[in-house]
Amino acid sequence: MEKYEDLLVSLRKIIRSNDLYSKELAKKAGVTGPQLLILKQISRTKVISPKELAETLNLSQGTITSIIDRMQDRDLVTRIRSQTDKRRFNLSLTEKGEVLLESAPPPMQDYFIERFNRLEDWEQTQLLAAFQRVASMMNAQEIEPQTNIEQ
Repeated sequence: MEKYEDLLVSLRKIIRSNDLYSKELAKKAGVTGPQLLILKQISRTKVISPKELAETLNLSQGTITSIIDRMQDRDLVTRIRSQTDKRRFNLSLTEKGEVLLESAPPPMQDYFIERFNRLEDWEQTQLLAAFQRVASMMNAQEIEPQTNIEQ
């Protein structure tokens, strides 16, 4: 097998692992990976605007709005109108959202971050450079990260 084939197989395994974890998360906790990340971020800040949430999670506001709409329909989050500008609103968790978050398993990214942080600094830098290069080789450097996020 050529080296590029091995690399493509590894990329497919990463994508598949993410999909499987998100499906398992949906089955166990009733939320997808992106929804769990949003719940965690809202919980950390208590109240956050959709724009701040999008910037923090590196997602588009359209993606955030779509996910928040579904989460609001399920009574996991609530929109609170701004007192200073009625066109704006902030997000906060409902009691149901807090309960779900407490019982949900950690997002897959937590496992990755834990293992990544155990690497030596030079290994972290090498991985970062390699993945940035792969993204560039796949013409993906300009694609926003939410492109493959399940909603």
